[in-house]
Amino acid sequence: MKRLTRSKEKKIAGVCGGISQYINPELDPIIIRAAWLILTLFNPLMLLAYLILALVLPDSSYETA
Repeated sequence: MKRLTRSKEKKIAGVCGGISQYINPELDPIIIRAAWLILTLFNPLMLLAYLILALVLPDSSYETA
């Protein structure tokens, strides 16, 4: 079962890296980071969503097999 977690491949909190791993493990996190930045420029509430996800999502190192 796939779980959305924060990635070890992180720039700030690992949220975008975790999202890219959840969508497609071969997807480059930079694409998700760029999309998130563009969405944040048009809707500042995306920054709040990022902060909430950073607090709520578990770290990928705590993932159980």
